[in-house]
Amino acid sequence: MNQPAITRSWVESANGHGDFPLQNLPLGIFSHKDQVLRFGVAIGDSILDLEAVLAAGLFDGLARQAVEVARGGALNAFFELGRAARVALRERLLELLGAGSAHQAALQPLLRNAADCQMHLPARISDYTDFYVGIEHAKNVGRLFRPDNPLLPNYKYVPIGYHGRASTVRPSGADVRRPKGQTLPAGQTEPSFGPCARLDYELELGIWIGQGNALGEPVPIAEAGEHIAGFCLLNDWSARDIQAWEYQPLGPFLSKSFITSVSPWVVTAEALAPFRCAQAPRPEGDPQPLSYLLDTRDQAAGAFDIELEVLLLTEQMREQNLPAERLTLSNTQTMYWTVAQLVAHHSVNGCQLQAGDLFGSGTLSGAKPGQFGSLLEITNGGKEPVQLASGEVRRFLEDGDEIILRARCRADGVASIGFGECRGKVLAAH
Repeated sequence: MNQPAITRSWVESANGHGDFPLQNLPLGIFSHKDQVLRFGVAIGDSILDLEAVLAAGLFDGLARQAVEVARGGALNAFFELGRAARVALRERLLELLGAGSAHQAALQPLLRNAADCQMHLPARISDYTDFYVGIEHAKNVGRLFRPDNPLLPNYKYVPIGYHGRASTVRPSGADVRRPKGQTLPAGQTEPSFGPCARLDYELELGIWIGQGNALGEPVPIAEAGEHIAGFCLLNDWSARDIQAWEYQPLGPFLSKSFITSVSPWVVTAEALAPFRCAQAPRPEGDPQPLSYLLDTRDQAAGAFDIELEVLLLTEQMREQNLPAERLTLSNTQTMYWTVAQLVAHHSVNGCQLQAGDLFGSGTLSGAKPGQFGSLLEITNGGKEPVQLASGEVRRFLEDGDEIILRARCRADGVASIGFGECRGKVLAAH
């Protein structure tokens, strides 16, 4: 799709907005004062009620169908329609919301102040899969436990992943209750039960699946991009002490399943088109992906240049009116595998993906201090505490701490866009 000729909106707050200018138009599910779940699009500081626009007769064709199937509080059926419906809806919204729109007077009453709305999960999530494609994170963590062999031999051949718990995915703003579980205290031979003492965050990109595939029919790598509906931010909260005791031999379980937070707006693949880039070339000596994971077009433009940020806000900072402090500034270009490769690999054995399935990229860290996407890395496993401007120190998260994820896309000649925030505040264990 060509870049729109109209670059400004009659919604004044959208022009120059840090996250939601006209060029973004992310989609989501919101409720206003009547608490009814509705389909909307973010534009500046407002949300346009798309179901009200439909009732006003301002959609037709595929755009109309896209909104009709999204009624009912979830976007699964909309995701299943695929790219053509997303493009049709986007093009119509550019016309309706662009400067000079003939429909401004009709649409103005259908805008809701975003601050007065509550955001919900955009889809009913049947399955959630968390991958491990941030190679710098994999190396950083590997060095903590295997200094002489940080990456296991399969890492550069297989997009590593595990199946998470879809029922505990929550939208930004949901509180994070400190989990309890079994841990093995240092120097002990038997585990004890109690609250997690090493609670951590993980900075990830979330990927929403669009059209699914039939059971037994893999998605070819050349077509995998067509099965991606959009993106969000994802915090895969982690109980590191519970994980250390339980993960051998089958991997994470209760240490990850207590909650996963996502930003509620779906940033579409079309909005991210100007920020696509080539997949980073593999270092000399690394194996090339096996044929089912290798596509020339995907390697040339299957990656994204998205800046990722993590901030921490403690109770003491709130009391002192201090701003949240940045812990991390990273980028999605550290992904060792593209999102299309994740789709192709997940389905290669015939596994059925469904519209509304959620993928996590895995923690996206850089190679240098200041770029690490978890406290496990930042504090070297808790050995080197973070010194905060408030005078506090952190090895891992304490009750009252709030983690805030943000993202920004920038490129020459186009408006920058963002994802909105993914927030979660830690509450004491029950």
